[in-house]
Amino acid sequence: MSGFVDALAILAVVILVVARQFRTRRMAEDRRWWVVPVVLFFLAVREPGLIDPGHRTASAVLLGAELLIALATGLGWAWTTRVWATQDGAVWSRGSKAGVLVWITGIALRAALIGLGAAFGLHQDTSALLLGLALTLLARSGILAWRAQGLHPVSGQGAAYGEDVPQPAWKERV
Repeated sequence: MSGFVDALAILAVVILVVARQFRTRRMAEDRRWWVVPVVLFFLAVREPGLIDPGHRTASAVLLGAELLIALATGLGWAWTTRVWATQDGAVWSRGSKAGVLVWITGIALRAALIGLGAAFGLHQDTSALLLGLALTLLARSGILAWRAQGLHPVSGQGAAYGEDVPQPAWKERV
């Protein structure tokens, strides 16, 4: 796949994920939360341009920093997402304003890495961004699935945000 197609895939996934983050959504009970990150991981590592062959060490360090930022972004995003269970046992989630700050910080740090790599003359392929996005989504999805396992249904409370919208079991600190 070309860099342009990779960039379009990254943009599409980011737009889809960010748009869905701020809506109250019922979390799926299936165990396939890891499928999209694995597909993105496969798309990223199948291309040979992940490491610059002319600057292997510096490129690997830059990729490592990218992955650390991606992991931190995914963890921060997961912990700033509100998760609760309703009377019927359904688990719901909704992104918070703090999640926006996590995204902005992650994007700014990644842009700084791209600039740093360009300043040192490193060739950076879009597969590094795709790999980082895969790690971000894997970390977020894994933490949310883990948090959802420990939730217990709410007993006898009404809707919090209007009709047909469940009330959180507790208000999480963000």
